[in-house]
Amino acid sequence: MSIGLDLDIRQSIVSTAAFGPREIDEITAAIAANYARYGDLRDAVQELESQPGRSPATSAKLGVCQYLLGRYRDAIEVLTKADGGALTHFYLGKAYLALDRYEEAFTAYESAGKAGYDKDIIALAKAEAKRYAGDATAALKLLDDLSGAVEQTAEYLYQRSMTVQALSGNPEEVVALLERAVASRASHAGALFGLALQNDRSGNDDYARELYERAAQQFPTHVGTLLNLGILYEDLEQYERAKGCYQRILDAYPAHPRARLFFRDADGSRDMFYDEEARRQQDRLSQVLSVPVTDYELSVRSRNCLQKMGIMTLGDLTETTEQELLQSKNFGETSLIEIREMLHSKGLELGQFAHQKREEEPLYSPDSMSADERALMDRPISDLSLSVRARKCMVRLGLTTVGELLRRTPDDLLECKNFGVTSLNEVREKLTAHGLKLRGEA
Repeated sequence: MSIGLDLDIRQSIVSTAAFGPREIDEITAAIAANYARYGDLRDAVQELESQPGRSPATSAKLGVCQYLLGRYRDAIEVLTKADGGALTHFYLGKAYLALDRYEEAFTAYESAGKAGYDKDIIALAKAEAKRYAGDATAALKLLDDLSGAVEQTAEYLYQRSMTVQALSGNPEEVVALLERAVASRASHAGALFGLALQNDRSGNDDYARELYERAAQQFPTHVGTLLNLGILYEDLEQYERAKGCYQRILDAYPAHPRARLFFRDADGSRDMFYDEEARRQQDRLSQVLSVPVTDYELSVRSRNCLQKMGIMTLGDLTETTEQELLQSKNFGETSLIEIREMLHSKGLELGQFAHQKREEEPLYSPDSMSADERALMDRPISDLSLSVRARKCMVRLGLTTVGELLRRTPDDLLECKNFGVTSLNEVREKLTAHGLKLRGEA
């Protein structure tokens, strides 16, 4: 937008010229076009704050700009003392919503509507407040009552998609609505984030990253957009870009705990030595170790003995010593020679990784559990509401249920790429809330 390139943000804010939705759109477009101009908004707000005896109209302008900076409590304090106009009530509602004060947000939106704010925009805002308050049915009713051109707008389609999702609707319908929203307005930050998240959860990292990048170009930018984009950059070892995402969050929220932790992790990872050839060799070895023993033409005796011992792969054999095999009934020297030759063909030896073998702990026995305990073990990991970084580790490890997670040790999780102590502590906290612990933890 060329309008964003030429705008004097400071003058637009500190002057006595008209200030409404159009001027706000111009300011946000200017910062979206060049994030360095975020500082112009911050400086203009400081100038307004230092003005003695502000008029109610100036207070309204200041409150809106404080909202754009993410200073929601300051915005509420200023806007409640402003001119009482439609714009004031509308942004008061947005500030309340950002602080999870949904009923107050709904009331403020109603006041904005009575003061003359666009009725369709108010209806969409009220629907969002109802949805966040946990009343998705009421939100859907507000959306159903709308008709006409508004039904084709990106904001309507976005709000409807989020409401359908809250009502546990068809995921395909949610995605279709988000895609229509993005097609209607390619810069709609909410729709871009929602669609990116759907693809992120499905493992479509490249497309998810593209959508997050487009969402991150908008202003104000969703914190979730910057966090998730930063994590995807870390997956690509683009640590400086990841730090840039986390820094943008810290610009608005200097004490944001997750952004601070992620920034520190990315800064530390930047200096880590990474041996690409060693990683390739390890990957090749892992593939060989995972080959099933049934892929080889073993004698019936050897095959039966291995099956009885629970030895399923070449990796299992490398963790088993010759003595352990010979202790198995009907397993003699002939079978031992056969197994040795099979392993030698792959450059492996019996017992070479025996020192890495873990002591197996008894798995959770369904027969010894109550119905509630079995239900808890079968719950999907998604019910733990883990961060994106922790969730990606679960996907990489192939874990889908709480029970599967509980069979893993802390070291198992820490071996997963980009999963550090911060994420481990997060998993521990989520499990502790249900009275559970990872394997091997007292």
